Amino acid sequence: MTRYSMALRGAALAGALLLTGCTAGSDGGGSASSGGKVTLTFLTFETPNLDAKYWDAAIARASAKVPGVTIKKLVSPSADRTGYAKQLDSTGQFPDIMIGLNPAGFAESGKLEPWTDKELAAYAEPHANAYDGKVYQLPYAAQATLVYYNKKEFAAAGIDTPPRTYAELLDASAKLKKRGINPFVVGGGGKDSWADMFPLMCTVATDVYKKTPDWLTQRGDGKVKFTDKAFVTAAQKVADLADKGYLDRAGLSRSYADTEQAFRDGKGAMYPMGSWFSASADGKKPSFDTGVFTWPTDQGARALPSGVGGGMTVSSKARDVRLAKKWAKAFMEDHKSLDAAVKSDGLIIDIKGYTPPDDMGPVYKATVKEYRQAQKDDGLVNNFSTESGDGSMPPGLADKAATGVQKLISGRMTAEQFGDYMDEQWDKATR
Repeated sequence: MTRYSMALRGAALAGALLLTGCTAGSDGGGSASSGGKVTLTFLTFETPNLDAKYWDAAIARASAKVPGVTIKKLVSPSADRTGYAKQLDSTGQFPDIMIGLNPAGFAESGKLEPWTDKELAAYAEPHANAYDGKVYQLPYAAQATLVYYNKKEFAAAGIDTPPRTYAELLDASAKLKKRGINPFVVGGGGKDSWADMFPLMCTVATDVYKKTPDWLTQRGDGKVKFTDKAFVTAAQKVADLADKGYLDRAGLSRSYADTEQAFRDGKGAMYPMGSWFSASADGKKPSFDTGVFTWPTDQGARALPSGVGGGMTVSSKARDVRLAKKWAKAFMEDHKSLDAAVKSDGLIIDIKGYTPPDDMGPVYKATVKEYRQAQKDDGLVNNFSTESGDGSMPPGLADKAATGVQKLISGRMTAEQFGDYMDEQWDKATR
């Protein structure tokens, strides 16, 4: 899913891991050269949607297709598995297989094994997120950042249709506030600071990436800065929403799970969040109907922050690279696992020939419709802080951005100061 925060220190790495053997077929270690058996470590993560039961079942299915492989499951103790993988690498514990890893930094330094065109044949966008022409992460699914809204509260405020321009979004927010309805639910407390990023992801999409799709590449080349007008304007929109009382500053201390529950409990009319929320909205249906729309641009053209990727990466130093890649593909292309991921996490699968289960709910279907419409309108742009491939953020910077956004929304940092802060953090991350 997206970039997340990490709070552990290197000294606690080994003890903090949740380590679980998941399949039979190995004598507990060694390499494929010893009887064709090998134990491989697999770094994953757990969320309220993708829990241990989901991962264990998927691991078992993949392992049944690749005899001789035993998987030891490593669960990142925070949602920032990329940052965690970086720490593991620094202590010589880099996993053999990883899912949802941002390859930036790892790919350029030769730590990941590239996927061949033959291995990518099943994927609709096989060269998504390429680094210098090479693909290191299986591009199996799309996710996007949208605005989910409470149709009941919209109706109570006299809002007949979701806003399609930014002026209409401000007007809708004013109407909701006048009725005593909190316009936006936000969160991001503790280890879940990543959850405060979604309003900024949307305004960067509309005010920066829509006009300059390769803006982050240009930042890497020193041609633009975060203190430039375009980025500061995007940050100012977020600050203004908070100043007007449209973003619930008191909610910033909420965890991700509590933020989702706050929207479900009717404590706000709009919830900017990743498309995975659609599965939750359908599976644990709140007392109101949930709608979805794309955060609007000033002129109404679509600019939907999104990305294709999220799949498996394999270490170039894996205990057995061939078997690791074979197992990763078996996991990634298993239709039962894909169905489970769609139902649990609202993924938009990008594998040829795959169709989602017929019984998917209305919020998921509406989410996919928004995504496909943006795709048709050439309205898909990068998702700020979760980019991958050429022109992605340096490792660790997304974490810093989330910290800055917390201060931006709370009023402890101006848009201009946030731009300065991001430039400073960029320079530190790229030294």
